[in-house]
This record gives sequence, C-alpha cells and structure tokens, in this order.
Amino acid sequence: MQNNDSRRQFLRNSGVVMVAATVSHDHRILAAPADRPSPDHVLKFMLEGNQRFATGKSTHPRRTPSDFKPLASGQSPLACVIACADSRVTPEIFFDLGIGELFVVRVAGNYVDGAGAAVKGSVEYAVAELGVSLVMILGHTECGAVKAAIQHIRDNDVLPGAINDLVSTIRPAVLASEHQPGNKLENAIIANVKRGVDRLNDLQPIIRPAIQSGKIKIVGGVYELATGKVQML
Repeated sequence: MQNNDSRRQFLRNSGVVMVAATVSHDHRILAAPADRPSPDHVLKFMLEGNQRFATGKSTHPRRTPSDFKPLASGQSPLACVIACADSRVTPEIFFDLGIGELFVVRVAGNYVDGAGAAVKGSVEYAVAELGVSLVMILGHTECGAVKAAIQHIRDNDVLPGAINDLVSTIRPAVLASEHQPGNKLENAIIANVKRGVDRLNDLQPIIRPAIQSGKIKIVGGVYELATGKVQML
C-alpha cells in the first residue's frame, strides 16, 4: 500500500488522471495516453525504482495474479526499453516496476541500427499506439554480444549462422570506440548504446516528429550487473 501511495503521488504530481480498476488492494491503472506524464517524470520514476532495487529496498509492485486481470483487455505502459536478451537483464525487476508499466524490446546486444523492422517497428508501435513518452536504450556490463564483436574483429573470422549477422551489426560501435582510452569492452558497450540513441533520434516518420514536438525523449543507459545500478549516459 505504501508503494501504491507513492505511485499515486508521483502521477498526481505529473498531472496524470487516474482511473480506478475493479481489483483488490485498490490497485490502479493509467488513463488515456493523452494524460501521460512527461518523459522527465517517467525517467525520474524509473531511476527512483532502480535506486530502491540497488539498495535492497525493492517494493515488488503489481506482480500478483490480481494485478494482471485489469490489464487483460489493454496496456498503457510508461516507457519503452530496448534491452539485451541476456538472462541477467530484467528491466521490470531492477527498475522495481510491475505488470503493464514497461514495454520491453529485447535483442542480444540491444542494438538498433541495422536491427530491422522487428526492433524499430516495436518502438514505433510503443510510441504511436501505446503512447509511451520515454524510450530507453539500455546496454549492460559484460555484454556477451559486444564481447563477440570485439573478438570477431580481432580474429577476422566468420561466425556460424545468423550469429555472424548479429555480431557484424554491432561491429561499427566497436570500431568507433577502439581508439578511446580505458576499457575496450566498456567503451564499445557505451558506443553501441549511443549509436542506438542517434538512430532513433533520426528515425522517420514517427519517432523524430514525436521528439521534435516534445512528446517523447530518447535516452541511453548502462545496467551494471555487479551493482544493480543503471548509469545514464
């Protein structure tokens, strides 16, 4: 109930109209997309949840069977997160959010540029149809796909099957960061996220106009596996 009160206060402060759901514990669902909070408010809400998770104070909101029922007929997520398919990367958990609050697109290497319609179309759907106001591209430390791209360049080899295509798509991020000082893997992970942010910022005909009108914001971050913290870029 404490978390529900906190969520309601956040949404009131953001100017969001709430509608009651017929469900126990007075859980609530968001109203129409036109009444959604601003991108900055959504980002703040998510990072506050991550802070709770990283400090061992997660509230584990809206994850019971009774929370699923009011959302069975529709969804109204706050944000779209493009994350890696890595089994250790679970945005709903480390942002301390519940069912229906994140629209998550997952692909090994969390890349956007060259990912095709499956990824970019999913983001466009989240913006145009679901009304999200924030899109986050989220890399993570020790990313296996980026490691493979670094090794692929070093060995100048051909990987089996579609793995070769996937790793080759991340290759430009590795090449763009290879002369930077510091850790080569960390630099490539950050470069990969930034390439995705740049790609979405210029993506027509849906994303770029929405950015220019102030309806949405594209941000990038890196999730630290060892600490549970999300560091914004």
